[in-house]
Amino acid sequence: MSNPLDIEFEDMNGTTTTLRAIGGDSTSTWVVVNVASACGFTRQYEGLQTLSTQDGVTVVGFPCNQFGAQEPGTHEEICSFTDAKFSVTFPLMAKTDVKGDEAASLFNALSMATDAGGHTGDIRWNFEKFVINSNGAVARFGSKDEPEDLL
Repeated sequence: MSNPLDIEFEDMNGTTTTLRAIGGDSTSTWVVVNVASACGFTRQYEGLQTLSTQDGVTVVGFPCNQFGAQEPGTHEEICSFTDAKFSVTFPLMAKTDVKGDEAASLFNALSMATDAGGHTGDIRWNFEKFVINSNGAVARFGSKDEPEDLL
């Protein structure tokens, strides 16, 4: 797998970027998560926000509407909701497919990682999390894994 930090995707403005560009030189750990506003795991935004304030950590959210249509809003609606409800300041990217034929290249690469339960392959639900170090090594966590248990 190529280094996931260098795989291009679209940010919230439709501009091509990478995780490395978003994190900059001060980041040693990236947390990538597919998010949804109407999911039972939406409360995890709070823990993700806390993680994003740690030195050397960059959290990047990718809204996804592929699981139970739980992220139907526009980018503006998603950002307004996450700000009002969870005071989210970490970046949210453009709405993204994370599995299937239209999956973003980043998620195709990340889904090759194996979680603690032995799952490799398609992302199974909202709020699957990937922790990536500066060398590109990926640790995969499921939806039920709480953000505070990742690092």
